[in-house]
Order: sequence, then C-alpha cells, then structure tokens
Amino acid sequence: MVNDVEKRWNDPGAVRGAVRYLAAMLVVTAVVFGACVLWASRRDACAGERMLCDGAAQGVTLLVPAAALLLGAIGAFVRTFQVWRRGGGWPIWQGAGWFALVLFMAYLSIGGTASAR
Repeated sequence: MVNDVEKRWNDPGAVRGAVRYLAAMLVVTAVVFGACVLWASRRDACAGERMLCDGAAQGVTLLVPAAALLLGAIGAFVRTFQVWRRGGGWPIWQGAGWFALVLFMAYLSIGGTASAR
C-alpha cells in the first residue's frame, strides 16, 4: 500500500499507461471532431455559406467532441479510483484526469465563444 504522506509515487508503468490513455483519448476526440466537421460541411442547409452556418452544425461540432473529452476525463478518474483501491500510485491517473478535464473546459470555452458570434 502506498503511504500518501510519503509522496514517493514512482511507477513508470502507470505513467506509460496514463500517457497512452490520454493519447488515445485525444486521437478519438480528433476523429470525432473530424467526423462532425465533415458532417457539417456536407449539409444542404448551408450550401454556399460558411460551414457552420446554423445552430445544429455549431452545436454538434461543439458538444460531441466535448462529450468525448468529458468521457475521457471521467474514465481517467474511474481508473484513479481503481488504482487507489489496489494500493497503487493513483496520483498519476488523477493528474491524467485533471489534464483531460482542463482540455474539456478549454475546448468548450473556446468553441462556445467562437460559436456565439
């Protein structure tokens, strides 16, 4: 069991796992974003106008990738709890969860500001 007071969490395997998880989460989010943009660009409602011309296109392009990021953050926090229950180095996964949550908030705030125009 890891003593939380010692702060000696050295687990290279957990670091590699968390980095792989975050990389996979970012790839999935990028693919989801690409699919949303592709869908928005092929809509007949916006023929000849800018790609995200109506609320449906803007909403899908904003909310679906944000949901993928949020699910990734929740998954990292679930993994944090699992590692903590086993007595492992859970702060690595908690850091991954917070990083994913910050990405979610940044994407949502930047995208929300851009779609509000």
